[in-house]
Amino acid sequence: MAEKIISDVTCAFCGALCDDLEVVIKDNKIIETRNACTISTAKLFACNNWEHRITKPSERVNGEIKEIKLEEAINKTAKILVDAERPLLYGWANTDNVAIGLGVELAELVGGVFDNTATVCHGPSILAEQDVGVSTTTLGDVKSRADMILFWGCNPMAAHPRHLARYSIFPRGFFRDKGVKEREMIVIDPRYTDTAKIADKFIKVEPNKDYELMSAIRAVLNGLELKEEVIAGVTKEDIIELAEKLKKCSFGIIFFGLGLTMSSAKHRNIDIAISLTRQLNKYTKWLIMPMRGHWNVTGSNTVPTWHIGYPFCIDFSLGYPRYGPGEYSSNDLLYKGECDAALVVASDPAGNFPKKSVKNLAKIPVVTIDPHHTPTTELAQILIPAAVVGIETSGTGYRMDHVPLHLKKLIEPPEGNLPDAEILRKIIDAVKKLQK
Repeated sequence: MAEKIISDVTCAFCGALCDDLEVVIKDNKIIETRNACTISTAKLFACNNWEHRITKPSERVNGEIKEIKLEEAINKTAKILVDAERPLLYGWANTDNVAIGLGVELAELVGGVFDNTATVCHGPSILAEQDVGVSTTTLGDVKSRADMILFWGCNPMAAHPRHLARYSIFPRGFFRDKGVKEREMIVIDPRYTDTAKIADKFIKVEPNKDYELMSAIRAVLNGLELKEEVIAGVTKEDIIELAEKLKKCSFGIIFFGLGLTMSSAKHRNIDIAISLTRQLNKYTKWLIMPMRGHWNVTGSNTVPTWHIGYPFCIDFSLGYPRYGPGEYSSNDLLYKGECDAALVVASDPAGNFPKKSVKNLAKIPVVTIDPHHTPTTELAQILIPAAVVGIETSGTGYRMDHVPLHLKKLIEPPEGNLPDAEILRKIIDAVKKLQK
């Protein structure tokens, strides 16, 4: 079979959703990638090897895995969800928008809790935006206009490898035709990261003291005098210099990561970061944007918001949606042992949740819909294999700036591996039959 080149491929790895890849296909295998980062390339080539994949539906009986038919797996999943008093439907960050919408429908049908991975990453960002609003933009606007980029509590060189090259620092933009020569890059972080190494200015903040540092910057902008010589590990002189620098750019953007959302002040860090952004707009143009992680974690918040008005931590047990971060968060529910069944889609809570939550997850019936073996699949009672979105099936996802992008199908999946959306439709139909 002749080689086939597919252009304008959107990468389904991180929230940057780079859509300029070229992939060369031969004999249903990816043999070359162009423009992809090393992580994207690794994900694309991994789909050539089915040895590490879940390729057949299976059930765990007395600790042993046995293959079952897809119809049987669907029916057993439906019965688990219908019989449960408080099922949890969790994940959704690595699947497409249609599947996420079907997940919301299924959660409502079974009176369960719908939650996504934002609950353990950028959930605090959403809470802060609900508190104080947000002044944001698109990555295209950053590329075209920004002359000052501030990365706070994030390391895009490791987590979003092409972000600097495509959107923020190095590209030539419409109003920044000299690219990096017209931009200044500042990094604020407790660690000297790979991103910090190439910054024009690095400020080392004391761990869990980001709120104090932002408060000090805001005080300087308000014309107040700092009484302490060192605040949050940063000298008074450096804080004053930074405040003056932020005032003098023509278009600035704050990109922030889990260093703010998951340190001690949580959503209050984002509250004050947004307030700082708003305050800087008295002097010049400043905007702010979270560095979202999984490729469609933004969609996993946006899609439920279309449907029922809430982005995550949604409880349907009373027959209508209730929103309760901290009460209906998946980790909190599992930690307290309040769930009696779980459907995990395109995620791996057992790989990153606290030990007690994972122990409680192991005590209840778990169904996983996933292309790969993970720590969570090792706990699962029912395993349903799926096609990889953006490689083995098409779909739509949201970039970190809420721009929707189409993902193409590149190769065929293992025989019988259906898209997540098709599997969920079958589960919904089976649930409706049981509920008649």
